Amino acid sequence: MGLETLLGGTCYHMSELFSRPEHIPMWHAAVLGNEPDWASMMQGFTAAVDWPAAAVWQELHRAFPGSVVVLSKRSSAEAWWDSFSETILQFMQRGPTPGMEQWHDMSVDALARLTPDYADRGAAIAAYEAHNDEVRRLVAPDRLIEWQPADGWGPLCVGLGLPQPAEPFPRVNAKDEFRASAGLDQTA
Repeated sequence: MGLETLLGGTCYHMSELFSRPEHIPMWHAAVLGNEPDWASMMQGFTAAVDWPAAAVWQELHRAFPGSVVVLSKRSSAEAWWDSFSETILQFMQRGPTPGMEQWHDMSVDALARLTPDYADRGAAIAAYEAHNDEVRRLVAPDRLIEWQPADGWGPLCVGLGLPQPAEPFPRVNAKDEFRASAGLDQTA
């Protein structure tokens, strides 16, 4: 939501796949190493965030060489694991819901690009740290914005050279929100 406000357009978020199921095979192919026609697939979008885009960030950055990469982080790798394990991991471990088999298979393969052992705390944390280090190493400093949700508008506006909006930074997709929308137990 924050990038949409700043950029004045729509971000391609994982949720876009629910209204574009025909894109799932293209994302899945990209995750497996067969790149789609990115320009056609991303037509009408000003940015891509979340999964599966994060799994193929290098491919997207090559396809759009003028793009800026936002490295969205948590306060620590352990904080990332806590969030991931209580939301996405639990959702994925339930298996596919009827009609969502292609989406589930693509998501499993996208997570496996982070690490095949994404359900193992130690392996996932090591992969998260390695991923962040790789992004820092491969993206030119003037094309990289390191950002945490708690940072709000500041780093995004500075990195994109845009004025800070008067409205508060939008807080969406919090853990409880995700768990409720995914039908996960609220007590965990």
